[in-house]
Amino acid sequence: MDKATENYSSKIKDLRIQMGLTQNEVAKELEVTPGYISNVENGRTAMSLRILIYYAKLMNISLDSLVGQLEPSYESTATYRELMNEISKLSDDDQKKLLKTIRIWSK
Repeated sequence: MDKATENYSSKIKDLRIQMGLTQNEVAKELEVTPGYISNVENGRTAMSLRILIYYAKLMNISLDSLVGQLEPSYESTATYRELMNEISKLSDDDQKKLLKTIRIWSK
């Protein structure tokens, strides 16, 4: 198993454990077999895009965030998108306050 595959499989497993889920529970939610989840976590297979989308939803994180965790070269893009998503939820007034804070911070 190469380093990238090892990182991918361990991240998938770590997320499952953090959520307090068993392989059987994840398999049931994703409509796959427990053996499939075991194979993913042991680096023998990779999740399809469809399963990754469902996995992100199950873990209550965005697909960008999941991919950013799995693929370090994508992390900054995922972080940026997550940040922009959160900022877009703020009122115009709060966005202006945040901008002032960022400008103070960056000095």
